[in-house]
Amino acid sequence: MSTILMLKVSGHDRRGLTAELTETLAEFGVTLLDMGQSVIHDQVSLGMLLQLPEGGDASGLLKEVLFKAHELGIHARFTPVEPGAYEDWVTQQGKDRYVLTLLARRITAEQLARVSRVVSEQGLNIQDITRLTGRVALDAPRESDKACIELTLRGQPSDVDSLRQAFLDISSDLDIDVAFQQDTVYRRNRRLVCFDMDSTLIETEVIDELARAAGVGDQVAEITEQAMQGEIDFQESFRRRMALLKGLDESVLAGIAERLPITEGAERLIHTLKAYGFKTAILSGGFTYFGQYLQDKLGIDYVHANELEIVDGKVTGRVREPIVDGARKAELLRNLADQEGIKLEQTIAVGDGANDLPMLAQAGLGIAFRAKPIVRENARHSISTLGLDAVLYLLGFRDQEIY
Repeated sequence: MSTILMLKVSGHDRRGLTAELTETLAEFGVTLLDMGQSVIHDQVSLGMLLQLPEGGDASGLLKEVLFKAHELGIHARFTPVEPGAYEDWVTQQGKDRYVLTLLARRITAEQLARVSRVVSEQGLNIQDITRLTGRVALDAPRESDKACIELTLRGQPSDVDSLRQAFLDISSDLDIDVAFQQDTVYRRNRRLVCFDMDSTLIETEVIDELARAAGVGDQVAEITEQAMQGEIDFQESFRRRMALLKGLDESVLAGIAERLPITEGAERLIHTLKAYGFKTAILSGGFTYFGQYLQDKLGIDYVHANELEIVDGKVTGRVREPIVDGARKAELLRNLADQEGIKLEQTIAVGDGANDLPMLAQAGLGIAFRAKPIVRENARHSISTLGLDAVLYLLGFRDQEIY
């Protein structure tokens, strides 16, 4: 029977290390059953699962590899692996894989300890840990930091609902976002990203800006907040807010559009998505005028929003039907997926309000962005600590792949 050995190598990384080690292994006719390597601060950790041919010279292999390790200034250690244990390991390949993404300005040991404890208690095992963000300078301003690590998990969680609740609690306690996804073929094969506009692509509610210009800011803001919290029906709240805008001069729209504050990371996200061939859309309960302004500015492919009715240069307080509410957003997402010839699993939806929940639930990946608590609790994923470009990390992008 052939011999199976686990070789673990650690020490200072250097160019050509893998070549020299494997050249030594090749002299003994070794087959590589598995291997993995990581480098942290110029220190390498390399693991190889080796199979020697039947009758192979195991003692000679150990001696030559240890000599080579000494020559290279690294440490090498061998551990025998029983064939039965190897066969058990092979059978694990059919088990579900999950991806756990941790997002924060800086990731602390406490955050990782809390998350990994939940993972363990749920019966999952961490297989790989990968850093997706670049290195952070020690003197970098904290508000511009981005830290993301991705954990690959094996197994089946014992209770998905309690797992998600535990991650929500950790997010609230420790200022970190934790996204838990099944690792399917669709994860890095998304093709369409649909965004809410107000408080998602832009850091304001346009209707509130219009209301301030009309002198009814407080009344409209109060109704807006009730709608965002899900306390009143969107269509009812929308009509009530629109009625307060009656008589507003059309000339104020251009000035408001030019002052719209673009959300942190939005331009980086859209630029990267376009570079990789994604289609993008604005599905908004706001107004087409401002959606089209952002379309031109950011390069969005589709815009679906509400059309302001303007007569004789004045806002009438009405919009043209149908009103884009939560149900309409979900319908538009489905229509765009059909139009693009893709599956719903290949779509992403990002929004912050209660009226975004239907499209977040419909999309293959639904993300509540800087959302109200009721939205975060009902969405499958949420991002609150970083900018909009953090969506890319949930897709597995590394910083060096982002434009």
